[in-house]
Amino acid sequence: MLNGFIPAKLEALQFDNSFVNNLPGDTDVSNNRRQVYEACYSKVQPTPVSGPKLLAYSPEVARLLDLDDVACNSRLFTEVFAGNTVLPDMSPFAMCYGGHQFGNWAGQLGDGRAINLGEVINTRGDRWVLQLKGAGPTQYSRRADGLAVLRSSVREFLCSEAMHHLGIPTTRALSLITTGEQVLRDILYDGHPGMEPGAVVCRVSPSFLRFGNFELFASRNDTQTLQTLINYTLATDFPHLDASAPDAVPQMFAEICERTAHLIDHWMRVGFVHGVMNTDNMSTSGLTIDYGPYGWLEPYDVTWTPNTTDFQGRRYSYGNQPHIGLWNLTQLANAFHSITGEAARLQEILNNSYRRVFLTSWQNTMAGKLGLRSFNTSTDDDLVNELLDILSSAETDMTIFFRNLADVSPADAPGTGLHQLPSELADAYYQPEAINRKYLQRLQNWLNLYRRRLQADNLDKRERKSRMNRINPKYVLRNYMAQLAIDKAEDGDPSLIHELHDLLRHPYDEQPEREKYFQKRPEWARHKVGCSMLS
Repeated sequence: MLNGFIPAKLEALQFDNSFVNNLPGDTDVSNNRRQVYEACYSKVQPTPVSGPKLLAYSPEVARLLDLDDVACNSRLFTEVFAGNTVLPDMSPFAMCYGGHQFGNWAGQLGDGRAINLGEVINTRGDRWVLQLKGAGPTQYSRRADGLAVLRSSVREFLCSEAMHHLGIPTTRALSLITTGEQVLRDILYDGHPGMEPGAVVCRVSPSFLRFGNFELFASRNDTQTLQTLINYTLATDFPHLDASAPDAVPQMFAEICERTAHLIDHWMRVGFVHGVMNTDNMSTSGLTIDYGPYGWLEPYDVTWTPNTTDFQGRRYSYGNQPHIGLWNLTQLANAFHSITGEAARLQEILNNSYRRVFLTSWQNTMAGKLGLRSFNTSTDDDLVNELLDILSSAETDMTIFFRNLADVSPADAPGTGLHQLPSELADAYYQPEAINRKYLQRLQNWLNLYRRRLQADNLDKRERKSRMNRINPKYVLRNYMAQLAIDKAEDGDPSLIHELHDLLRHPYDEQPEREKYFQKRPEWARHKVGCSMLS
């Protein structure tokens, strides 16, 4: 026992499995790809693999399940979370849901390569759903194989945990296990497939419900199943609401809107781009879910998307994320409208619980990033807008710029012109030699305004820097860093996965021994697959 933590044996985990016990399931027990009606899930077993090997696990997530290092390093742990062994109290299933993909209704989608093992109740009474990604086909796999490759699995494992330590709501990652098998993938969808090592990630979350779970039943006019799912969601994920109240659904929708607003504000704060914000990838719990072709904004560019499928329309680019959040919530509102019939009320919630909450949250975020006591609309709207325009007009690393901005002193005398980039900010520029006099003058004018604004706040410099460094991370999972870890892992060396996993546990700390990760994207990564583009 350590600090109140009492480790449990893996085989002694307590499963509740409320999802399958309280919701209607698929009556066809076969694992055939098909349309599934009037059911929230289909039962399915993971597909065993030939040579599972544990590459990494998260001790923090293990503790959420009351598991210690001994349990995580056991052979049983590897067998269970590779999908080879199903514990007696587990009840594996794949969820049935639909969704809008790139703005178009796609109909039934479902867990095509995710299998939920069950719901664990830990010793503190918390519910955690365990889900394997890449453990074989389900009834919803359509023409796919339900498998995952090491490349995408490393990215999911590292980013899930990185986001958590950045303070961003997210699903978690318990383990990363290779399967010992090869999987055929066409990485760029260009007709040149190749074999890649297979892997399985165990995701952990209080809930994996998505907007699309509700949309599917509404689209089919299956109000009975929709109402049953709503009742379950209120009882399980929103227990603080009175499910019997006439306005229970609008109250729940308002909370979903607020959570989504805060979530996307967090993404914008650190430069995270989800890459595929379809409604089936939006969590009703306000969590970052489904780490597919995500990316981190390196040069500040509001039009950037990491998703090759989205290059033409850039629907899911960095700058569009707040608007897409609203669009997706509108689709969820349409689903709830089939139950409530309260169009005006739902629209009011979209305006108040999403638009206004996001705006307020974003203003507070920018005040924090700039080291201001609070956001003053009379001065700070222009201050922020001008800065973001400046960042866009030269290739400027977002993470480095905001982190080093804390070193700019309000006591420095305002200048009339710059002859070179300020020493505090110079490292943030990818092509400093391309900076012209006009840009330098514009930057100087902004710095003059910024210094005057800081002087008006009269905040101690050390306190300001401390506050800024708590909101502006020093280390994020840059795209090239993840690719380097993937390359080494594919050669049989997981050491960089472990190093990055540990680095990203403390993204706001200086970590001087790891300063090499606080640098701009190297030039070799500018157009490299996996660093600048993903499918």
